[in-house]
Amino acid sequence: MGPLTQVEPLNEPQFPLVQKLSVLWKGVLVFLLVGWLYYSIIFHLVKQWWADPNFSHGFFVPLFSLYVLWRNRERLKRVRPAPSLWGLIILAIALCVLVIGVMGAELFLSRVSLLLAIAGLVIFFYGWELFRVVLFPWAFLILMIPVPTIVFSQITFPLQMLASKFAAATLPLAGVPVLREGNIINLPAMPLEVAEACSGIRSLLSLVTLAIIYGYLMETRTWVRIILALAAVPIAVFANSLRIFGTGLLVQYWDPDKAEGFFHLFSGWLIFVVSLAMLFLLHWFLRIRQRNHLH
Repeated sequence: MGPLTQVEPLNEPQFPLVQKLSVLWKGVLVFLLVGWLYYSIIFHLVKQWWADPNFSHGFFVPLFSLYVLWRNRERLKRVRPAPSLWGLIILAIALCVLVIGVMGAELFLSRVSLLLAIAGLVIFFYGWELFRVVLFPWAFLILMIPVPTIVFSQITFPLQMLASKFAAATLPLAGVPVLREGNIINLPAMPLEVAEACSGIRSLLSLVTLAIIYGYLMETRTWVRIILALAAVPIAVFANSLRIFGTGLLVQYWDPDKAEGFFHLFSGWLIFVVSLAMLFLLHWFLRIRQRNHLH
């Protein structure tokens, strides 16, 4: 009995070490596998974030997802791993989507397959319970993937027409005669074209991303977070329409050259700040309304 009682305590402290080494081994394996399969796709994705201003917000998306994981680190530690073979099925689907995307030269499918692969690996190694904990930061990653070009065009053109119609309807109220032809607003001073860059799609995508981040950080009620995220769309559209209206006034009453260059770029930043202010104001209104309802 004496020797046995001396051996048992020596074995107990080794078990956490074995667990940590197992987790580390799995992490290294996952990193190498994902890196080997997706290094080219990730490289071109980051390159597009850098080159295309419409999707420059993509840099912040994975950083915020990592922050959410770090913030929930204690909750993650409490989850007991329960590996599931469903993860292999999801991983197989991800690889099929990857092959289809690569062979069909469809970047969107190739990039979406990365998210599916991450989900499959998490479920296979750790189980559904842990995946439920990381569901939000995982789903948020979809915002880092640029929408397909055909979908992008289908979104931008209606936004161009909406901004044009708004400006054509409101400029006469300020004493500016207008003749609209599609997305071209003919003013007495010069024609004003609402091009794709002026459609507001850039501010819309960025504002939706920031609205989700803001809602997560500043609000605990799920329904308020959803309202803030959904409200970002009409806020961005309305703010961009105000930008076109303001540009029309600038062209007519000041200097047509001010519609381009520094003032054009500055108006974009200014309107984006206005959009953020409107989002904050909406959140403040929801808080006041909830407070009055409780009293």
